[in-house]
Amino acid sequence: MAGGGGEGASLEYTPTWVVAVVCSVIVAISFLAERILHVSGKYLLKKNQGSLFQALQKIKEELMLLGFISLMLAAFQSRLSKICIPKGWTNHWLPCNKDLKSTAHFATFSRRLLAAASDSEGYCEAKGKAPLLSVQALHDLHIFIFVLAVSHVVFSALTLIFGGLKIRQWRHWEESILKKEYDPEEAIRTITHVQDHAFIRNRFSGIGRVPFFGWLKSFFKQFFRSVSKEDYTTLRLGFVMNHCRGNPKFNFYKYMTRALENDFKKVVGISWYLWVFVVLFLLLNVYGWHAYFWISFAPLILLLALGTKLEHIIIQLAREVAEKHIAVEGDLVVSPSDDHFWFHRPRLVLVLIHVILFQNAFEIAVFFWMLVMYGFDSCIMGEVGFVIPRLVIGVFVQFLCSYSTLPLYAIVAQMGSSFNKVIFDDNVQAGLAGWARKAKNKGVAKGKGSVSNHQESPLLKLEMMQSPPTNHNNGPTPEIRHAT
Repeated sequence: MAGGGGEGASLEYTPTWVVAVVCSVIVAISFLAERILHVSGKYLLKKNQGSLFQALQKIKEELMLLGFISLMLAAFQSRLSKICIPKGWTNHWLPCNKDLKSTAHFATFSRRLLAAASDSEGYCEAKGKAPLLSVQALHDLHIFIFVLAVSHVVFSALTLIFGGLKIRQWRHWEESILKKEYDPEEAIRTITHVQDHAFIRNRFSGIGRVPFFGWLKSFFKQFFRSVSKEDYTTLRLGFVMNHCRGNPKFNFYKYMTRALENDFKKVVGISWYLWVFVVLFLLLNVYGWHAYFWISFAPLILLLALGTKLEHIIIQLAREVAEKHIAVEGDLVVSPSDDHFWFHRPRLVLVLIHVILFQNAFEIAVFFWMLVMYGFDSCIMGEVGFVIPRLVIGVFVQFLCSYSTLPLYAIVAQMGSSFNKVIFDDNVQAGLAGWARKAKNKGVAKGKGSVSNHQESPLLKLEMMQSPPTNHNNGPTPEIRHAT
């Protein structure tokens, strides 16, 4: 081994200049990546993008986890490869049929990186057994985990970027609303005929009143012009009148985009249950099952169901007004409520988007990993008739989620009973948090039960009827009814 047997030369017999050059390149690349993340974080903080900064921190956590996984695989690869199992156990649940081996399966550029596999195979072969996991297979698994993590982060970021571009088109709607002079007395004198309102005509009229056709309309609506100007204006007014009645000039667009950025930090991470999905997917990749082909329909079905539900929530808001009123004083106002969401939980929508993006990233990551490691003609890649539809579905899911579902979520998620804490800017949030801590400590010191009771409630209910705090961007902050 010292002179370079089957495992190659060790560091004892490797030229020092080779070691120095390779280490320099690795350190330089790592340092450059760290500097890019550091500068990006400083830029986001400078631009007061606290939510995106937290998302960047989440990415750093994923990279740290990835580094730890790499360390574990590298440290224990020799021991894992020398865990021997009966040979009969290796003949079942294979991604490829051993009888159909082809030379294309063994891509030379990657499979020679760890030649120590022959040593582990010889060690178990001497015992009449097979290694639990060869060094070559361990190396391939290592690369797959890296590709999966990077793909998830990249595709989540692309979804936010392209979805943000779509949402940015709504800014001029908000600006036109804010430019209008608001006269409360004139608003009260105005009589709005509900059935003639553009929002009601577009969302709840004709055969759309029939529940089945309402769901059918919601399904097709997500593919084109999922949110119209009438939808945005009406939903915005419903939010403002329900949560910020005292401030009709509230910048709903800015609040909505900040809430979306705040939610993005949850989407970019890989939660434990998503790793469970990875293990299940790897388990089901058995020759002849075409598991990855069937699994590719899961994010598509979930996405279509979610888009339909979000569109139908808007229809439900229109139905509530149309069935209760013929005419109303002032503008038409919808009533946000958690009852419109699955299990009365608006946050469940975010979880589903998280799962959809991860599953789609998994599908695309698996394809590129197989393509680079084994080649397009390898048996593990599968038949062309199953591979091409997987790619088409993956691209379609990515496009629809960015173009339609994410913008829909951004506005419909605000139609719950409560609102996101980002309704306060960072200074106001810090002030309220400090005030709450002081009030809590003062109550504990004095033994007052009235302050202690607030600890039992999951919601902090604030009443600012007379002297509301100052909102530096939109003037005085209005009456706050509920906060999350």
